[in-house]
Amino acid sequence: YRMDGAEPTTTFDVSQWTLSSPNATDNCATAATLRDYNVHGRNVSYATEMQSEAAKAFRANPHRFNLAQIGLRLLRVDGSRATLRDLKQTRQTVSLWNGEAISDFELDGSPVRVRTAAHPDLDAVAFAIESPLVARGRVGIDVKFAYPAAVWGPGVDEWNQPSRHETHFAAHSGGAVFARTLDDVHYRMILTTDGRVTQRQDGPHAFDIAGVDKSTLQATFQFTPERRVTPAQHDATATAQRQELSYEQVAAASAAHWSSFWTQGGAIDLSLSRDPRWHELERRIVLSQYATAVNCAGSMPPQETGLVCNSWFGKSHLEMHWWHAAHFPLWGRPALLERSMEWYARVQPAARRIAERQGYAGVRWPKMTGPHGVSSPSEVGELLIWQQPHPIYLAELLYRSDPSEDTLRKYRSLVAATADFMASYAHYDDQSQRYELGPILIPAQECYDGRTAPGVMNPAFELAYWRWALRTACAWERRLGAEPPSIWHEVAEQIAPLHVRDGVYTAIANAPFTNRRDHPSMTAALGVLPDVGLVDPDIMRATLLDVERDWQWPDTWGWDYPMLAMTSARLGMMDKAIDFLLLDTPKNGYLANGHCRQADRLPIYLPANGGLLAATAMMAGGWDGCPDVAAPGFPQDGSWTVRSEGIAAAP
Repeated sequence: YRMDGAEPTTTFDVSQWTLSSPNATDNCATAATLRDYNVHGRNVSYATEMQSEAAKAFRANPHRFNLAQIGLRLLRVDGSRATLRDLKQTRQTVSLWNGEAISDFELDGSPVRVRTAAHPDLDAVAFAIESPLVARGRVGIDVKFAYPAAVWGPGVDEWNQPSRHETHFAAHSGGAVFARTLDDVHYRMILTTDGRVTQRQDGPHAFDIAGVDKSTLQATFQFTPERRVTPAQHDATATAQRQELSYEQVAAASAAHWSSFWTQGGAIDLSLSRDPRWHELERRIVLSQYATAVNCAGSMPPQETGLVCNSWFGKSHLEMHWWHAAHFPLWGRPALLERSMEWYARVQPAARRIAERQGYAGVRWPKMTGPHGVSSPSEVGELLIWQQPHPIYLAELLYRSDPSEDTLRKYRSLVAATADFMASYAHYDDQSQRYELGPILIPAQECYDGRTAPGVMNPAFELAYWRWALRTACAWERRLGAEPPSIWHEVAEQIAPLHVRDGVYTAIANAPFTNRRDHPSMTAALGVLPDVGLVDPDIMRATLLDVERDWQWPDTWGWDYPMLAMTSARLGMMDKAIDFLLLDTPKNGYLANGHCRQADRLPIYLPANGGLLAATAMMAGGWDGCPDVAAPGFPQDGSWTVRSEGIAAAP
């Protein structure tokens, strides 16, 4: 609940999207964003035009919206609203074992306790309030609904548009039903209470709920999609639609879910280590598992801030999908990745249309997208290519978890269509007799101008990723007894070499070669990826040390540190792996709740959490061809004692 300007936690659901501009994603809006670029003698269109109002609306739509704002109604003795300054002895904890949050504070000397739990399978959240102030009417619940603001950032509610949405309210003895309509979306919020309460409408979209004659108030709010109904139909069916769901039921379901989560996945125990940093690293590991399970295991790739607040209008960044979710199979939880992998099949037609428009084979996965796979316009994101191999990598992780024919057939078309684009995108250079990447592109390290001559050529990480993914696609076909298209093998084996300058790998193969800010992504060519025959370990070791000596750390991102740790581990520099994971920089701090804050606009940043889990899994569980020792990515000098179970080896 918002108090004194503080940002509230939002109530997002993975499937809830809306269009504030009804025509924002039609063909005319798409056309307004396209610009042709000369790519090896032919025109290729990219959605990089963002100045028109149509383009801006296209980029912002569809966007996630807040289902409801549910908060405490706190009154002083004189009946005025309390503020944060009125709350004393505040303490809030979350039990990772049962998923229950407990908030304790005092208001005017009276204790207040609020317990909160979310249902693991239903869109439901429940509250149990205990305080003598409940019976006095001074502690209750506020429910408010806003029109969604098509904005970038945490503030997703527009409170000054009451006529643009509808709320129909029908109270009954055990709660109420709220029928909501905004834009093209219709849903219900069903309130269940534990006894007699008073319910008062305090505006067209605002409601108060208060307990009567007792010191407790329990309320469960369940959200369900709904067809559009008239107010009369809503009132007539409110009782029939009522679904009783108590706080105890929600809390019990939550406890069962989290107990299963913690007992069935992998585990790493660092508590016997002599290095005093073990506790902080283990804290980050445990809290990151919780954060990513809550925010990154839905039915589509998550946004970078998960379900906490909107970033980039709530849209997914597919280049981040690896960082959000690759760790799930490595930690023995492949089912949590499988949920979002199914989304690729649903949006494959949209991705194929992008490739066809640009004259390529297969499917081109967008960088920034909503639920339908439509690429959002961007001067940078449209030119990224490193999201393209991710589905192959993620599918391979699922195959390693379940190396069956069923797995191969389930993801065969996804792997093949992805590889078809990759092979057709690479350009054969007659002079070098190599396949090259670019132009037009922007690498994972986004601080290069990929749109103007000479553009960007042969970024190091992308070259290695192209080889690895195409080789893996070939292996996928051969496992099924089929022969892969020869072009996959040809491009993989004749891909251009990584560029070396002054004894280190450069980010790209042409000037300015390496900018010393943003992601040091050339190191991912041996770290995130295994050795594909393009990397000299000695040169990569020199590259890693060069990055450590001279990089603008305030301009990095949270996943850069696990990336550097994985490179260190594969190079046998285990001390550096720990140092990078715990490097004291503004972008690598983990708050008390385990979130890795990047900036005001990114109060949490889940790719950092997922990257940390991928790196520590590799360091503890090993990788293909790693030294035959326990926890090969950790220092072997006795300063670290690593006990683990259920951790899978990385490729």
